[in-house]
Amino acid sequence: MLNSNPSGGDGNARSPIHDESVHHDTAIASQMMDALRQSSPKRSSVRASGLSSYRNVPCFGVLQHAAEQLPDRVAVQYGETQFTFRDLNADSIRCAAMLQRLGVRPGDRVAILLPNVPEFAIAANGIWRAGGVVLALSPLMVSSEISAMLKSTRCRFVIALDLLTSLLDDGAKSNAKQNRTTLLVSIRKHLAAHEQIGYLLKRGYQWFSQRSNTAENTIGWFWEQMDEIDRAWQPINIDPAGDPAFILPTGGTTGQPKAVTLSHTNLVANAWQQYVWTKRSFGIEKMLAVLPFFHSYGMSATLMGGAMMGATLVMHHRFNTAQVIRLIETHQPSVMHAVPAMLVAMNAHLASHPTRLDSLRWVISGGASLDPATAIEFGKHSNALIVEGFGLSEASPVTHVGHLFRPARYGVIGLPLPHTKCRIVDPNDLSIDMPVGAVGELAIKGPQVMLGYWGDATATREAIQDGWLYTGDLAVRHPDGYYSIVGRKKDLIITSGFNVYPKEVEAKLKDFAGVRDAAVIGEKDPQRGEIVSAYVVMEPGEEMDEAALRAHCEKSLSKHKRPRKYTACSNDLPRNFLGKVIRRKLREASESAESSVAAPGGSQDE
Repeated sequence: MLNSNPSGGDGNARSPIHDESVHHDTAIASQMMDALRQSSPKRSSVRASGLSSYRNVPCFGVLQHAAEQLPDRVAVQYGETQFTFRDLNADSIRCAAMLQRLGVRPGDRVAILLPNVPEFAIAANGIWRAGGVVLALSPLMVSSEISAMLKSTRCRFVIALDLLTSLLDDGAKSNAKQNRTTLLVSIRKHLAAHEQIGYLLKRGYQWFSQRSNTAENTIGWFWEQMDEIDRAWQPINIDPAGDPAFILPTGGTTGQPKAVTLSHTNLVANAWQQYVWTKRSFGIEKMLAVLPFFHSYGMSATLMGGAMMGATLVMHHRFNTAQVIRLIETHQPSVMHAVPAMLVAMNAHLASHPTRLDSLRWVISGGASLDPATAIEFGKHSNALIVEGFGLSEASPVTHVGHLFRPARYGVIGLPLPHTKCRIVDPNDLSIDMPVGAVGELAIKGPQVMLGYWGDATATREAIQDGWLYTGDLAVRHPDGYYSIVGRKKDLIITSGFNVYPKEVEAKLKDFAGVRDAAVIGEKDPQRGEIVSAYVVMEPGEEMDEAALRAHCEKSLSKHKRPRKYTACSNDLPRNFLGKVIRRKLREASESAESSVAAPGGSQDE
């Protein structure tokens, strides 16, 4: 149930800790847990309802519960294929039995190298049932990154798309050296007839042109191995709060990769928190599932969140603007999780190909800051309430979401989810809480906070202190309980002793006619310590007029906030796949002392 008090019900706007620990039922009935241990779902004799709590529920228990409550409801729509919740749950049990036969033991890491396909859901739930840990690998990674992650986590099992096997070949025969077993997934059977031909041609060309070491350790095809199981799934004792369930590489925009480790409770709790935020909407929604499951946002909000809500997932393996719009027209989803870049692309397409997307009820944007103009424009094409949320992989990832039952409010990240505590602290002294309205570092405490970074106790201790996750994000809490993100602590520019937040300057630059995109960084300066340096991308056919930009900033920004250096970029700004600017690349370009910069393209897996 959503707290009706927008300030979180603390009754005191001056309180430094914002606590959304609303008093929901915290016990799982023993009958429910008995049902979670059964290998086949049974139809409920009462009206279908969602989980009453996240406590003591393993990740696979979410799908199990949906299969018990809604066995015949379509869980996944992908291409020409449909899976009911009963189908999906039964296949995950078969997958668990197969993995156990192949030697997967509790705690073993099993990598998934797949786009958004039904097999991802089956494999993940099968791995969890077998007691394993899902290692999420992005198809956007390069082979050396994948090899390093497999090695650092001592992963001996991989489930991969047949078109991605080249990513498992790092040129050093690491598979053979580490006795790694690979299962291959083909999505051909899910495709229409004309698409199957193209898929087979692509696969044949790839296999003929490469000499992948994966062949030495590939034992067969995922579905064939599932059909060969000769034993039943053996239930495993799982400690949901303490056992790892999901490992995902995260480099953010810093370039320093870490492996975030989430427990079963982390993932289940975050899906449950989002479900409660919808006022427990269960068994009635359709959810567009194009956010990648290998990312925490896609895993939590769509794969886990969809099952938690008993929602039908309308899946597609990658974001293609025209295809996604056709999916919405055809399948009429009511919920869409997105990143701003997706909405920008859809707005551009809809401008030239007008289409009504009136099935959408909620559009929840996260991953990067949402420009209010983008939200307003998208709203013209649908009846959806468009809200912004916030999170980070270390928090499974969602911590804040805009109110889903009030008019949209732009420029804020919303309210803390249930059972989430927030503090705004002095960035230079984490023991000092900042007053309402003051900028400080956002700290989070709740059941969604990660176990830690895999194999990196030092980094874990730096990030989590006394149960509080220090996000590195600078934020403000408003008197009504809503939060806004000002920027990243590491991106703060200090010039002549004044603090400058890049987000504010960038917003003013983007307001100028002809500017399509902009980013600012701090550059070293012997007099001021740092100066504000702007990188500007103009609309096609436009040229940057530095004098006009300076005049614009003089009217709209305090003197210390105005950029002292402007660089016209001929390419797009470097961004990761969530749409966040990779400022590190801009700093590298600045330090190279180039007089003219074509902003380097960002690696999409950062």
